[in-house]
Amino acid sequence: MKSFHVTTLGCPKNIADSDLLSGLLTHSSLCPSDEPENADILFINTCGFIEPAKAESLQAIFEAVALKKRNPAKKVYAIGCLSERYRETLIKEIPELDGVFGTEAYVSIFSDFNKTIPPPDLQFILRTVSKPSHYAYLKISEGCDRPCAFCAIPVIRGKHRSRPMASVLAEARTLADKGVRELIIVSQDTSSYGIDLNGQQQIIPLLEALARLDCFHWIRVLYWYPGNFPMKFIELIERFSSIIPYMDIPLQHASKHVLRRMRRAGNIERAGDLIETIRETVPESVFRTAFISGFPGETQDDFKILNAFLEKMRFDRVGVFIYSDEENTPAYGYRGKVSKVTAEKRKAVLMETQRRISEEKNQNLIGTIQEVLIDRYDEAVRYYIGRTFRDAPEIDNEVLIAAEENDVTMLGTFQKVKISGCTEYDLYGTLYKKQDTL
Repeated sequence: MKSFHVTTLGCPKNIADSDLLSGLLTHSSLCPSDEPENADILFINTCGFIEPAKAESLQAIFEAVALKKRNPAKKVYAIGCLSERYRETLIKEIPELDGVFGTEAYVSIFSDFNKTIPPPDLQFILRTVSKPSHYAYLKISEGCDRPCAFCAIPVIRGKHRSRPMASVLAEARTLADKGVRELIIVSQDTSSYGIDLNGQQQIIPLLEALARLDCFHWIRVLYWYPGNFPMKFIELIERFSSIIPYMDIPLQHASKHVLRRMRRAGNIERAGDLIETIRETVPESVFRTAFISGFPGETQDDFKILNAFLEKMRFDRVGVFIYSDEENTPAYGYRGKVSKVTAEKRKAVLMETQRRISEEKNQNLIGTIQEVLIDRYDEAVRYYIGRTFRDAPEIDNEVLIAAEENDVTMLGTFQKVKISGCTEYDLYGTLYKKQDTL
């Protein structure tokens, strides 16, 4: 039996895609391999969103090609966003690749090595769950209709296309059967789910249906668009304990001048009012956002407005990204490009502002009892490492819990932890009361 390995780069949406591909391959009598060195077929699920991600994807492709040179019997396929965006270039520049396929090209992938893909109504329920398997990403739609000037997603992924609710719920049930305790909802534009199906926002009925399955301890939602955030989401938080008050709302900037050039709908005052209203209604709510530093035309005054906004709003989690000049986006042709050095300096100032805010918030948690999902055990430092509801995997803070030995039954369970210390971005604690699950 031939074996395969999938290397996944980029965002959680790519993880969901890789899990789907792995499940389809396994169903087609191929055997998954944990190590690319031992696999007959290598898939590199690439990211093509911004320059650093593209460079990382190319590096992974070259590493796979190097393995093929040592063992010519291997097959190497580049798939995903970079392959969608630069297919002809990859074919020309890296002839060692056995195939270059874009996003959602599952039929072509399977045809290329003489396998038959399962029918559409079976595909999502055949997906696997990446390790650690106690949380999983559930992708509810594809593509985006937003006109953001900096973003290549519409070029790569196409227009917004929502999955039918029945399909999403069937996949969710499958994930629950596989032991998933934290379900993480992802898409390019979560707020717009369902609008293309019947003309109305359907994200609230979908989340309510997921909560009513009563299968998940946490349901986390990523990528709300601020312009049409549904306030009924707050009602769901109050009605269902599984829907956690984690608000991931990328704002991109705070200067009206920059936001207009970015082609971002709505206004920053309304976004600020939205956040304050949610905080008043749900005091335990947590906010993650993202900003772009060095967007074309960003002046020093624009940057000062952004930093002041960050100081005022005191977000719990913040990501800052250097503007990446992407071809086939409106901003690519803008004048007034900001130098990378200036953009990096501005990013450093923003991150220092957020570092202080994060440390203050973490200090306020010392002495409290927190519910923590245990993700893994680090043998080197002898800590269990987990997360509170405030933290999404990979991108947010973690909780470190000292433990001399690794009790594997702890992994994937929810534990009460007493917080005893902190750094700017992590918490330290001790098990308050060991329990198998909550």
